[in-house]
Amino acid sequence: MSFKATIHRHQDMINGLFELEPQVNKLMQRVKDCLLAGNKVLFFGNGGSASDAQHLAAEFIVRYHRDRKAYGAIALTTDTSILTAHSNDYSFETVFDRQIEGLGRPGDIAIGLSTSGNSANVINGIKTAQQNNIWTCAFTGDDGGKLKTIADDCICVPSKETARVQEGHIVIGHWLCEALDEALADS
Repeated sequence: MSFKATIHRHQDMINGLFELEPQVNKLMQRVKDCLLAGNKVLFFGNGGSASDAQHLAAEFIVRYHRDRKAYGAIALTTDTSILTAHSNDYSFETVFDRQIEGLGRPGDIAIGLSTSGNSANVINGIKTAQQNNIWTCAFTGDDGGKLKTIADDCICVPSKETARVQEGHIVIGHWLCEALDEALADS
């Protein structure tokens, strides 16, 4: 595979993101309202999506471009004691459920990242969030998988290729941080 071919596939995915603008604008407004109300965003996923969850939570807590107060966010992928104890004692398929049950509150937002949209633990986490009156959004790829029919909203990056989907999630996540910095500048 040539470098140019990879860049062209990346460009095709990026061009496809333009169609998601109304959807990501609605997500930004919902997250803004959540944060202004003193609530938080819970991010979670597996593998590269776990890294993306951590990356976005860090951008919310620390800063994106400008110095500002911390935005409430948690990556449910970072506590190795919780992850391993729950997986050992219960099941990896419910590893996010318990954390959402313990940390999530009505008014929070749960964002589950799954490139396929079919990760069992992300699906279960989204369902648990909904049972706890937490609004949910899935970041997926391609057709959204099972999460498209389960989450309150599903942002599907237009690609079947895992790497391109993850790149799209980070582009959307970074834009969300930038838009929130602007929207909450005087908060």
